[in-house]
Amino acid sequence: MSSRTTPTRSSAATVGRPAYLMRDGQRRSPADYAALAAAALPLIRAARGKTSAAPNPHERLPRHRLPAGSTVRTSPRAIHATDLVALGGRPAIVSVMRIITEDPNAPARRGGEPLLVSARYLDTGFVQRLARIQLVAGARLSASPRHAPREQALALVSSRGRRVGYLLWRPDRPGAAVWRTMAPTALAALVALLATLAALIASVFTLVRSDARSLARLNAAHLALQAKEAQAHHLAYHDTLTGLPNRAAFHQAGHQLLAPAPPDEVRAVLLIDLDRFKQVNDTLGHLGGDQLIQLVAARLQALVGAGDVVARLGGDEFAVLVGARADEAAVGALAGAMVAALREPFTVLGTHVFIGASIGIACHPRCSGDRAELMRMADIAMYRAKAEGRDGHRFFTEDMDESVKTRRALEQDLRRAIAGQHELQVHYQPRMNATGARVIGLEALVRWHHPERGLLAPDAFIPIAEETGLIRELGACVLRDACAVARAWPALSIAVNLSPVQFRARGMAAELIDIVRRAGARPQQIELEVTESILLDDDEAVRDSLAALRRAGFRIALDDFGTGYSSLGYLSKFEVDKIKIDQSFTRRLGESADAAAIIQAVVRLGQAMGLAVSAEGVETREQRAFLEHAGCNELQGFLFSAAVPAGALAALLGGRVEAAA
Repeated sequence: MSSRTTPTRSSAATVGRPAYLMRDGQRRSPADYAALAAAALPLIRAARGKTSAAPNPHERLPRHRLPAGSTVRTSPRAIHATDLVALGGRPAIVSVMRIITEDPNAPARRGGEPLLVSARYLDTGFVQRLARIQLVAGARLSASPRHAPREQALALVSSRGRRVGYLLWRPDRPGAAVWRTMAPTALAALVALLATLAALIASVFTLVRSDARSLARLNAAHLALQAKEAQAHHLAYHDTLTGLPNRAAFHQAGHQLLAPAPPDEVRAVLLIDLDRFKQVNDTLGHLGGDQLIQLVAARLQALVGAGDVVARLGGDEFAVLVGARADEAAVGALAGAMVAALREPFTVLGTHVFIGASIGIACHPRCSGDRAELMRMADIAMYRAKAEGRDGHRFFTEDMDESVKTRRALEQDLRRAIAGQHELQVHYQPRMNATGARVIGLEALVRWHHPERGLLAPDAFIPIAEETGLIRELGACVLRDACAVARAWPALSIAVNLSPVQFRARGMAAELIDIVRRAGARPQQIELEVTESILLDDDEAVRDSLAALRRAGFRIALDDFGTGYSSLGYLSKFEVDKIKIDQSFTRRLGESADAAAIIQAVVRLGQAMGLAVSAEGVETREQRAFLEHAGCNELQGFLFSAAVPAGALAALLGGRVEAAA
């Protein structure tokens, strides 16, 4: 028999005799029921109510209530008995059920109802379905409890206590199944993790190596930074051109040297400004200027002692901090030696150049105060040395301070006056022909109507303008005013004085030409007066500027001739149109024989060189007569007129105007 249900029908008369039999879906001979009869008999008896045994949870028997925990799901009228049995040594489930008719008219057959006997072997597809449903791996049935080491055994016992066989299986471990399912993924994850870990280790190794290299570079950078800091510190306190201490280092040294100075020792601050350095710098260029600065620094260093400090403050300005000396005379001797050393020629770019030095000295403790105050006093003394002819040294005195304060006040007032242009006025003095009868030109002379000091002559403020650099703006204002007068009086030439400082300024010639052209005047009507001193400062630059101005149409007059370094060599080298005899010679006529001789010599020199000769400072008729007889071409002085404002020229000139030559 197979695991399929085997139905058997019997009547009351023929108890236990099968009516027909089906096996595995096919009808068989009733004789095959014999294999099932013995095992089914107890269940048949139970289904007919012929046993007193209590039903199991799967049965509904006559005269018995359903047991507690019953699993019976059949109709309440169904009577059946079910149990485990052994069929031919094979465990099976056998069920016997009464066949109940639904016909109400059918006769009752008490105890003789036909029965349906069903049997299913447990060792076929049932066990396999059980394994799938119950997750029991390798389930099989056996008559013996012997099993493999990894198997489990469960005795199959009927409800009536009979052992029918054993269920053997391998416990299905969910973790193993999960592991088998997840193993590839876990292995891939593990490989990825190991790869990531390897990459991380490699990255860490690379990072460590990079950090090591970075640390090495950092150490190198730190050393370089320290070197640069040391270099920066050196540059912060030293001059790059000469290697000398700079202004900051000098101030620091001044605090250290002067603070503990005992009262019986003399210490000093020397400020040194080079004379004529600008001319060398303009002539030989910045390279020559730098070389000259280096040579000056070397000479100064060679003269000082071990406790002294030589510093370069900037440009052509040096300073010396003089340590302990016995007296001020020793300080003066050192300053004199420096002036003498810097007076000697320097060889710069293969050329001998000559400069000088102006030195201001402030001695401690006579000049009381801190380092800054001593610097101020030495600066005042240095400017006094320059004002008194340069190429020398001066000690600070109290009267210098007062004059400096006055000059500084005038400087501030002059800046304000130039900016406002209402205090400064240009007056014009007539220039006469040789007889003094006709006006042939005018000379522009600036005047300052100071609100507190009154009318100031040029000598009171022109030097201040030159020292402070204001002379360029002041000269431009005078020239523009002179151009306006030139347009109003086209028959007259207008003379304008040029300061040596203004004349040496870079681009001066182009600036003057531009001013005149913008003002609408003719350069041929403007006469520029320069002093002899400019001829000595810078031959090439002066010659180029004078040539450019003369090409533009300006006339050049050499003012104050005879008071400086006049010579035929200078007159032949620098082209000028006129020489003006200084008024000091004119005033001495009749008082000194040499004055007349000098005037006659200058006139003959001018005539020989084809230059016009003018005499200024004419105040008497006798002077006019002598100058006319000597051969002067022009006369100028108070005998004819003082300088007057431009508004008064019409009344002054009247009909005395003569066309300029």
